Amino acid sequence: MVSNKTVFIGVCVVVILAVVSNAPVEASPQIELMGGYDIIGICITNCAQCKKMYGAFFEGHLCAEACVQFKGKTIPDCEDLSSIAPFLNKMN
Repeated sequence: MVSNKTVFIGVCVVVILAVVSNAPVEASPQIELMGGYDIIGICITNCAQCKKMYGAFFEGHLCAEACVQFKGKTIPDCEDLSSIAPFLNKMN
């Protein structure tokens, strides 16, 4: 025979599942362009790589500030001079 305690626990589980399954669910989906990657972090990492490559000719701090200001929308490519031109300087 099934004890009263087992029946009571079973009824409680069914009631809890019924309440939880009918609870409203709210969602606010967001699309991440880089698949969850930290775009600003990638931008700053690329600035550091360009600084290593170009040394004193590259203004790394200006590049990093642009990453933060524009939220990583323009990621510098060290091999594409048009993407890093604003951060290059002339040495005398």
